[in-house]
Amino acid sequence: MQTRLPEALRQSPEGQEANAILRSCVHCGFCTATCPTYQLLGDELDGPRGRIYLIKQALEGQPASLTTLQHLDRCLQCRNCETTCPSGVRYTRLLEIGKQHLSQHVRRPWHERWLRRMLAFWLPHRRLNRMAFSVARVLRPLLPKRLAHHLPCHWHTAKLPTKPPAQKHVVLFQGCVESTLMGSAHQAARQLIHARGHAVRYLPKEQCCGAVEHHLDQAEAAKTRALNNVLQWQAALAQGAEAILLLSSACLLEIRHYPQLLGEQAPDDLADILRQVMGLDEWLVKVLPEMPDGPTGGPVVAWHPPCTLQHGLRQPETIPQLLSRAGYQVLLARDSHLCCGAAGTYTLLQGRISQALGQARRQALQAVEADAISTANIGCLLQLQDPNGPPVRHWAELLAERLVS
Repeated sequence: MQTRLPEALRQSPEGQEANAILRSCVHCGFCTATCPTYQLLGDELDGPRGRIYLIKQALEGQPASLTTLQHLDRCLQCRNCETTCPSGVRYTRLLEIGKQHLSQHVRRPWHERWLRRMLAFWLPHRRLNRMAFSVARVLRPLLPKRLAHHLPCHWHTAKLPTKPPAQKHVVLFQGCVESTLMGSAHQAARQLIHARGHAVRYLPKEQCCGAVEHHLDQAEAAKTRALNNVLQWQAALAQGAEAILLLSSACLLEIRHYPQLLGEQAPDDLADILRQVMGLDEWLVKVLPEMPDGPTGGPVVAWHPPCTLQHGLRQPETIPQLLSRAGYQVLLARDSHLCCGAAGTYTLLQGRISQALGQARRQALQAVEADAISTANIGCLLQLQDPNGPPVRHWAELLAERLVS
């Protein structure tokens, strides 16, 4: 793609990066075939290729409007297009640069600014979201159906150990809403870890991974949280922790981008620290030779691979293999590459699109006629639940039921 970026922008690091990404696009359109919003809306500007043109025009100095920003906001950042792209276009990074540029020239309406600030203030704080979700649980019958749907059908909070264990141990990442809404998965994870002869430690000063603020275009706030977490993990590893384990693929994907996010503020040993940060599934695979197979002939599980896992981390097979080894019959629904529409705060910022995508994924998964639906991310877990369908559970819960006596 030919570009004509202004000289000042082209000489900046972001401009050079954007220019290289734009020039790597060959207009083939393969990305539109796997873009959930393009498939739903049928508008070229709501697909990756159209958004790339919009970003190119904005960076070249052409007038941009709220409509331009709206098309970019509708992107789920599912990275499906990056998996499909034969040219390796780094679309997600280009989108980030484009939205940062547009934020300097296009002012959002006051209600959008208020909602985004509220979400960035509330969601990353565990105490605040725990109180808010507790109130919402009581008021659930009075809430709009769209909001009530995203409250868990079953409520479990994670109990946090307060003292570091003396024996060999790992750190289990708490996340922000994860410890509030996915406590049963944390309990299952502790059981699996204990069965491998390790104790679990939580870090009280650990914070949200930063994904919420990062996706709301508040990169500086996300950077502050990232640096805090890295320093917490650095100290924990120095005190004998063998790994930092995560249960949500979205958090792990955000952490994988800490080097880019932190830039010059990154500690010298950041790469060494991040090598010890991994999903629980990765850690279990390392100890798999010690883990006996579970009983065969287990229940049928419809597996939903989160976009952050299959398109971001490119690790779609590990968890199904663990479940299969535990005796489950693991099946994929049709179009399993498509996003469920959760995408973090997308459910609140783009509710109509999120609902439509969620309904399509629920129908596809329920058509499998499985005993349970399983996934690896808190947003997907809440998006896919349906009182009239099979239970939606984190994969760690299913694994613990089969392998931990």
